[in-house]
Amino acid sequence: MLNQDVTEELTFTDVADRSRYELRRGDELVSVLDYERRGDTIALTRAFTIPAHRGHGFAGVVTERAVDAIEALGGRRILPVCWYVAEWFDTHPERRAMLEG
Repeated sequence: MLNQDVTEELTFTDVADRSRYELRRGDELVSVLDYERRGDTIALTRAFTIPAHRGHGFAGVVTERAVDAIEALGGRRILPVCWYVAEWFDTHPERRAMLEG
């Protein structure tokens, strides 16, 4: 789990032309979450952390911020195609209302 100082250094961006969310620490890319828009559903297809940054919780941060961003859009559902995202929802049952079907 990341401490508060580290999470404040992180920048989250929706890079729509690449269909992915990016998490950066300063100028350095640390984790991404790819997605596909399917009408009112957003399929989260692949969470990936740059190997040098693995084991520090960045995939969890990018997933949480992506879920927050999708929720802010209103009326959208999430399809967790990626195994990591599916497991994230298992550990965050309070967010399951956003899941499709």
